[in-house]
Amino acid sequence: MAIPRFNTATTFHADLKTRIKNYFSESGTKPTGDSGLYLKAIILVVAYIAVYAHLVFFTPHWTLAVLECILLGGLASGIGFNVMHDGAHGSFSKKGWINELAGVSINFLGANVFMWKTKHNVVHHSFTNIDEVDDDMNARPFLRLCPNQKHLKIHKYQHYYFLFVYSLLYLYWVFVTDYKKYVTQKVGIMPIQKMTWKDHVSFWSFKLTHLILFIFIPIYFVGVIPWLIGFLIFGFSTGIFLSTVFQLAHSVEEASFPLPDKVTNKLEDDWAVHQLKTTSNFATKNKVLSWMIGGLNFQIEHHLFPNVSHIHYPAISKIIKETCREYNIPYLEHEKMRWAFASHVHHLKALGHK
Repeated sequence: MAIPRFNTATTFHADLKTRIKNYFSESGTKPTGDSGLYLKAIILVVAYIAVYAHLVFFTPHWTLAVLECILLGGLASGIGFNVMHDGAHGSFSKKGWINELAGVSINFLGANVFMWKTKHNVVHHSFTNIDEVDDDMNARPFLRLCPNQKHLKIHKYQHYYFLFVYSLLYLYWVFVTDYKKYVTQKVGIMPIQKMTWKDHVSFWSFKLTHLILFIFIPIYFVGVIPWLIGFLIFGFSTGIFLSTVFQLAHSVEEASFPLPDKVTNKLEDDWAVHQLKTTSNFATKNKVLSWMIGGLNFQIEHHLFPNVSHIHYPAISKIIKETCREYNIPYLEHEKMRWAFASHVHHLKALGHK
């Protein structure tokens, strides 16, 4: 499949960008993070290190250890949502080196920021929900997430077992797909940027660091079996937390899964309208949830303005929603997280019954 092209940009996108630019100008705020975000980053990182140290060096009774492994998965996801994500998009700070440092936090979690930037910033944000291009829509053969994907008999039951698949995705990402991208130099059909020698050194040195921190050291202090059980609980928890947040924003009944014209290879909408038709918000009034997942329940705002820190999403969402209403463009959202979750389950069930 060739990389598709979007339709000509509409006045909607230009008008929306002007309004958001005016908001920051008139409010006197920067689109990057603030002291509150930096404090949250410190809290998450310190808590992550503390829980890791307690598990490995002061291993508690297994009942508490299980809970701490789940908590460690939640903290790893929280760092990814709040620190790495903004950093990799260049919105964590107005200083470039701080953004790079925040983005590199994903390397300590086992993944690689270089691969992430191509997979997420370039591919997913450009070609959201387009089968064969958006790698985030690929959980085959276990899940059928797009109507265009091949239907298998097992998909009839995917709305029952999908959380099990999600639990595997973090470990699969860290130990399989990163290496696959490194070898093939592609994310799906999209070539990755040419890696410099520094990128190669960074890739292998951080992968080795992760193996030392999460395999060799824990095995030395707690033994193989306790490590394996704890590591799997941590990995499964992280996979569920990460995958669920993403799927509730894109893989729901109301979202579109457009394909380019077979002749022209052109999509029906321009990029901005495409983002609005393929992306959905959820539980945006839940401030605790927004704090925990880095505002990614404001997924529309993030997709339209990925270089704006998530701390500004509640404010700019009002502008985006009003502009969409004026231009008669859909603005998809679920008021409650449980409603978004139900929509995702119904989506999987519908795709399971071809």
